[in-house]
Amino acid sequence: MDRAAAITYSLAGRKEDARSIVDQLIVLSKQRFVPAYMLAVIHLGSGEKDEALRLLEQAYVDREDDIGGIKSDPLLAPLHGDPRFEALVQRVVSQKPQ
Repeated sequence: MDRAAAITYSLAGRKEDARSIVDQLIVLSKQRFVPAYMLAVIHLGSGEKDEALRLLEQAYVDREDDIGGIKSDPLLAPLHGDPRFEALVQRVVSQKPQ
């Protein structure tokens, strides 16, 4: 499964192609670990901010490695200024799970 292709498709506006890969990743996640952070980036690229935020919250709860870069990840720039995102960034930076 090419996760990079899904991110590229979503950022290029090829939502159907990205969605197809996400659907495959969701099925795969029942058998092995699929990072919520990566899924969040794909959803965000497709304009699905609420789902992206939900998945970022899940990545935080699951203590995924990538969540540590949430503040500086340019792929998450569309979320900057959203109070939910800013609150999550503060929790990650302070490392105080809620």
